[in-house]
Amino acid sequence: MSEFRLSFPANLIAGKSRLSAEDVSILRKVSFPHGIRSSDDAVLLLAIHNSCPEKCDEWAAFFIESLTDFIVHHTYPQGSLDDVNAAWLIRMLSRGGVIHSEIEFEVLLSVISASDSLSPMLAAFALDQLRHALADDIGAYRHYRALHRQGVTLHDLDFVHHVLRSAMTGGEITLSAVEMAALDRIDRAAQPGANHPGWAEFRAAAKLRHDETSRRARWLRVSDDMFADAAAAA
Repeated sequence: MSEFRLSFPANLIAGKSRLSAEDVSILRKVSFPHGIRSSDDAVLLLAIHNSCPEKCDEWAAFFIESLTDFIVHHTYPQGSLDDVNAAWLIRMLSRGGVIHSEIEFEVLLSVISASDSLSPMLAAFALDQLRHALADDIGAYRHYRALHRQGVTLHDLDFVHHVLRSAMTGGEITLSAVEMAALDRIDRAAQPGANHPGWAEFRAAAKLRHDETSRRARWLRVSDDMFADAAAAA
């Protein structure tokens, strides 16, 4: 069993009902003076996030910035995410494959924006947030849709383009099998005839990439105990 514990002053801050700007300043200066640099730091940050029901505006910026910087720039391979790091991030942000918190969804968007390339696993997970919104009206992404229609909207298309931007080069869209499967799930969840015309065009242009290579992380490894301890600390 892991011996993960909240350290001072994080243990005092985690016990508060509201995170203040002063608390964020203390965490920056004392608990994370060099930012988030290890999986232990990241789990500690998430434990504080989950334990305090009310948060100041400064917390959102700190939380999003810190996790993005860690997972993109301080884990191997720097600048992009492979499948192992993607699986870790998914487990950090979601429950049952769904991101429920808008702040945690902003972390996902921030990581996608900051990464040179995404693991197909993470891209498919991001696309599934649209599918959950369409099929069951659940998850944080539903709050980002300008119109809660049962079809893929122009806003949804912009989101899909953003997630898959690294696969869209030279006028071609070449996707992995898991990414193509995620598009299929969105298509099945959408009401026939309710989609923006650009959705059918995008689907027709997307081609399966046959030369996929397996990418493996050699640096970040997080045990199941770490997630159990984060939940317990919260």
